[in-house]
Amino acid sequence: MNKTTLDQAQQYLAHRRALGFKLQSEGRLVLDFARYADAGHHRGPLTKQLMIRWACLPRQATRAYWARRLKVVRMFARHLLLTEPRTQLPPRFLFGPDFRRQPPHLYSQTQISYLLRRAGRLRGQLRPYTYQTLLGLLICTGLRISEALNLNRNDVDLERGLVFVRKSKCDLSRIVPLHRTALAPLTAYVRRRQRLFASAQSFFVSEHGRRLVLGTVESNFLELRRCIAYGRRPPRLHDFRHTAASRVLQRWQRSRDRTLHRIAILARFLGHTLISDTYWYLTAFPQVLQQATRRIELHRHENS
Repeated sequence: MNKTTLDQAQQYLAHRRALGFKLQSEGRLVLDFARYADAGHHRGPLTKQLMIRWACLPRQATRAYWARRLKVVRMFARHLLLTEPRTQLPPRFLFGPDFRRQPPHLYSQTQISYLLRRAGRLRGQLRPYTYQTLLGLLICTGLRISEALNLNRNDVDLERGLVFVRKSKCDLSRIVPLHRTALAPLTAYVRRRQRLFASAQSFFVSEHGRRLVLGTVESNFLELRRCIAYGRRPPRLHDFRHTAASRVLQRWQRSRDRTLHRIAILARFLGHTLISDTYWYLTAFPQVLQQATRRIELHRHENS
């Protein structure tokens, strides 16, 4: 009896997960494609036409999203090609690159102060303090929003001024030091949270004492960022991370120490697996890029 595409997809995912790959979002896409193929009564080797039709769904999505879907299903097809040589592979870059960095928004000190004031006016016993503290932690540490929301009480050591980020992106853990100015507001939040929800294990909690959910945080942030002036793209929570990294680089570039010699420190601080991800910050922001260009020109002049 011939296997359905769904059967093949499940075997493929089981094989790769046994090798240590989590395949969470990728797994959902592979299964979605398999169901699409079976619903269309496809039988036999996969064809590139079938994969391209599925990748172009939904029609109103961006080409980068289509490229992402095509990349995932193409990897599935490459696996099937080992046992079924008639399996077709679609062109790798038919829709262009599957990942494009969005232009970052650098928050000014005025915008940060505005957001913190608006967060302090939210309704609730704990809610205003939770959002003020959460935004403050993001801007002073450069944590990913998912990392901040996954923190437990024991992950924030205020006596030693350390935050323990456990099994974040790519299963990496790291220790993030806190600036001394962050200790007082974090301590005040902990005391207020303890009075209301002494048994809560999460560091940041909702009005009901439960762990904050990303969707809820993003919804509240959409309200907080109203009236902030921005260009083509609205500011995001992730832009606090970009702002923190950019400020570190700007401060280093103004110092006598060479930034490039310290970039590995920033990579570890941010939890990057590839240092090239950290080098991106040297070119992502006009201010940092201008300073880096001046340093290169000065270095060439000194050695000419």
